[in-house]
Amino acid sequence: MSDAGSSFLAAAQERGFIHQCTDRDALAAKLAAGPVTAYIGFDCTADSLHVGSLLQIMLLRLWQKTGNKPIVLMGGGTTKVGDPSGKDESRKLLTDDDIAVNMAGIRRIFDKFLTFGDGKTDAVMTDNALWLDKLAYIPFLRDFGRHFSVNQMLGRDSVKMRLEREQPLSFLEFNYMILQAYDFVELARRHDCIMQMGGSDQWGNIVGGVELGRRVDDRALFGVTSPLITTASGAKMGKTAAGAVWLNAERLSAYDYWQFWRNTEDADVGRFLRLFTELPLAEIAQLEKLDGAGINDAKAILANEATALCHGKEAAAAAAETARKVFAEGGIGEELPVYATEATKLADGIPVIDLLCLAQLVVSKSEARRQIRQRSVRINNQLVADDKMTLTLINLTSDGFIKLSVGKKSHALIRPS
Repeated sequence: MSDAGSSFLAAAQERGFIHQCTDRDALAAKLAAGPVTAYIGFDCTADSLHVGSLLQIMLLRLWQKTGNKPIVLMGGGTTKVGDPSGKDESRKLLTDDDIAVNMAGIRRIFDKFLTFGDGKTDAVMTDNALWLDKLAYIPFLRDFGRHFSVNQMLGRDSVKMRLEREQPLSFLEFNYMILQAYDFVELARRHDCIMQMGGSDQWGNIVGGVELGRRVDDRALFGVTSPLITTASGAKMGKTAAGAVWLNAERLSAYDYWQFWRNTEDADVGRFLRLFTELPLAEIAQLEKLDGAGINDAKAILANEATALCHGKEAAAAAAETARKVFAEGGIGEELPVYATEATKLADGIPVIDLLCLAQLVVSKSEARRQIRQRSVRINNQLVADDKMTLTLINLTSDGFIKLSVGKKSHALIRPS
């Protein structure tokens, strides 16, 4: 597997995954010698990860596919502390039960992207609470805290930005970078893990772990970061008007996930195909050349490929068929999200603005009114002109639903229960 292993850096570079790397030549030599173990950490702040974490998941997948061993580190311990990187305020503290529920939800995502097992390149999942929960404070400070300079810690972007904005940074959060560095050392000791990967906002924390491994164990450790992804218009990746783009189907349907990728900005299609699908680069280069109506075909391919990885090929095909029926035929697709409302309430009449909010097509009643005034809202494909309109059972289609649409791309079904 050494040839496959040594190809990781080249493949990752070509597809746009690499932003920074510590001692690239030495890392390349390690990769050429055989399977190497690397990890990425994921804190358990919700019961699903969202698209903002997908680049890191795809990086672990590429790591495994090029003949190396990935470790998924669940932050059962560090979630109790909170990573200040990229945050303007302290994270809400979660209970142990909250963290356990969130971890169970996150675990299911990785089964779709990685192969777990006992083989040389099979993925491993572990939890940093296994060692962090057992730390004795004074011995930890003496053995590891002495290797960290407060001067350098204050200079890290995650800390400096909070201080410059005069936003509070608790001593609890200030410890996060030390604990993350210690995670790296523990994984090196337990699993011979020599590399940590993460987003570019983690560079300081990763370098801290590389340095700690050298100081306490005389280990050669490595770090690689990937670029933080924003859209061509400058928006943060994975945020929409309706909220986060979750990776678990319980949080976001396969159809809505497919639709998110289909709505990619034209300028982002090639980059997202390289990062979030496994299409050959030559094929992506051809898709990038498309323009006009052709770019929509490329977006559909992006949506199909990305959805198949996360939700399976059948779900991706069903989502694509629903989109075809909804957009090409103006009909009702089987995969559109369905929201239930009580039949007795619908019999009495429910304001259209309330149903738009229920279906999560708008974030507020004021936005619903604005969309109606802008002539963007349709009920069963008919334009809504009055924001005081009330819907009743008479508005049900022959299929037993009310179809709500905002613009050309956002649709949902209401059914009585």
